[in-house]
Amino acid sequence: MHLDHLTFAVGPNGLAETTAELSERLGAPFLDGGVHPRFGTRNMILPLTHHQYLEVVEVLEHPAAEKAAFGQAVRARSEMGGGWLGWCIAVDDITPVERRIGRHAVPGNRHRPDGFNLEWMQIGTSSMKADPQLPQVLQWLIDPAEHPSQMAPTDIALVALEIAGSPERVEDWLGEGAIKTLEQIEVRWVAPHALPGITVAEFSTPQGLVRI
Repeated sequence: MHLDHLTFAVGPNGLAETTAELSERLGAPFLDGGVHPRFGTRNMILPLTHHQYLEVVEVLEHPAAEKAAFGQAVRARSEMGGGWLGWCIAVDDITPVERRIGRHAVPGNRHRPDGFNLEWMQIGTSSMKADPQLPQVLQWLIDPAEHPSQMAPTDIALVALEIAGSPERVEDWLGEGAIKTLEQIEVRWVAPHALPGITVAEFSTPQGLVRI
């Protein structure tokens, strides 16, 4: 298991302005990620070190967004003003995760602006929607060279997270491996004051430490 990416839902200003604000704070431009046709969403990407990335996602006025759990989750978070939606773990084989959770993974894909079709299998979106401290899990079906972190490598690194919730809850749901994916960064678990989930992410940038 590997911490793959963080997801940030846009607020009322929309995708372009949200990413412009984050770009100014982090000191690097976001890249157009493209559309998730199965989920009714689109994103912009900021590559990070350690084969990780940050995505900012916006729901589209599309029938898929009404049916897909991810589209529903993005819409709900955006309607609350936007902010951190969740974290995602990548695995080499999603089958053991399917057995543990008791559900089948679903296919996902995203068409990049250059025409390349990123494909993966994912699971846990409905659980994340109900309890945002829980991670989604995916298995990439692409060459590692096409991973979003490789679009335009940066010197920006995720170094810490504050998560409203409980590591015991995450471990009970997905196993000890989920907690181990966080060992390379500092994690501060805090009691939920409103919604559980990520409350702050800290990034090391050439300009210094940035808290979002």
